[in-house]
Amino acid sequence: MARKDKAAKDAAKGSESPQDAGRLKQIALTYRMARRADRWIGWIISAVGIGVFAVVLVLGFLIGHPIYLGILGFLAALLTTAIVFGRRAERAAFSQMDGQPGAAAAVLENMRRGIAFTPAVALNRQQDVVHRAVGKCGVVLVGEGNPNRVKGLIAAEKRRMNRVLSDVPVHDMIVGHGKDQVELKKLRTAIMKLPRTLSGPRVTEVNDRLRAMGDLMNNMPVPKGPLPRGMRMPKGNVQRRGR
Repeated sequence: MARKDKAAKDAAKGSESPQDAGRLKQIALTYRMARRADRWIGWIISAVGIGVFAVVLVLGFLIGHPIYLGILGFLAALLTTAIVFGRRAERAAFSQMDGQPGAAAAVLENMRRGIAFTPAVALNRQQDVVHRAVGKCGVVLVGEGNPNRVKGLIAAEKRRMNRVLSDVPVHDMIVGHGKDQVELKKLRTAIMKLPRTLSGPRVTEVNDRLRAMGDLMNNMPVPKGPLPRGMRMPKGNVQRRGR
């Protein structure tokens, strides 16, 4: 009986270890990727963790509860370190994606629920591309590539949408570092700050009407996320969703 219980416990530990190992491996991989763009990340998260623990522990000595505050400080240090690590890792990821074709699509695709995202509604042979997001703020056209060419793509897409939409706000943004452009790391925040004018059902209706115009992605094998450099586009100046 004891052997059976021991075998069951060993099996339970064995079933948990791969999952735990997978989490640790993922954290280590994320840290290595982040460190390529942010060489100070290790020192910063260590300083934050130690600093939070030290402050709470000192407070514990001052009020006469060092053990209780020490445990609380340890938990607070872990939480703060995780938050700082997550934010700096995200910033490092943005810096590595910045400037790559399709980087904006990767950001839009990972936005929270309530945003209907459609990649590459318009693009050309030079890999300038326009993505579409539909949410409570209305329709957002996000372009990336050469600003002059992207403006033309956005204008053409707006004219095409006007055939099925007339009373829906349409916003446009160009990802970049120039004047009147939005940095990649600020794209999500810029969209979420737009005024909300549509209800949930209305968002679904608008997105369905736009998708009914045609779906370029079903007719052309464009990969999700950043596009490979040197990828050749089909002939023709502008490729849009089917009419």
